Amino acid sequence: MANFFIVNVEAAIYHEGNYLIIRRSEKEEHAGGLYSLVGGKVDFDESSLSVLEENIKREVLEEIGIELSGELKYVHSTTFRVEDVQVLDIVFLSTDFVGTPYIKSTEEISEIKWMSFEEIQASEKIPPWTKKSIEMTDKLLGKVMS
Repeated sequence: MANFFIVNVEAAIYHEGNYLIIRRSEKEEHAGGLYSLVGGKVDFDESSLSVLEENIKREVLEEIGIELSGELKYVHSTTFRVEDVQVLDIVFLSTDFVGTPYIKSTEEISEIKWMSFEEIQASEKIPPWTKKSIEMTDKLLGKVMS
């Protein structure tokens, strides 16, 4: 197998004690109907010096209509497979944005909700990898806010 990856970026958006969680549309080819962080695949741009950050900002704007502002903080990265395709997933924390989140892309998102850390961890609807990302984000947030 070749060592090629699809690169995916996700935003753990934190505001007033809650995290923004989306439910992926049933129409989505990968993980349709699952709850997750907002994000998507990285588009190639050889002129960019901040390709990951620019892509997560684009994905968030396209999917939920808000503009991420302020510094994005790296949380963690992981890999997984979708059939024979290897995916590199990178999560960033965002605490600043402009606008009110709404379902802008109904093809990709069917629900948006704000949930506390405790609600996310207790929910049976949220997959373990999303819970882990929120757990790691919450630890980073504790360090950033103190």
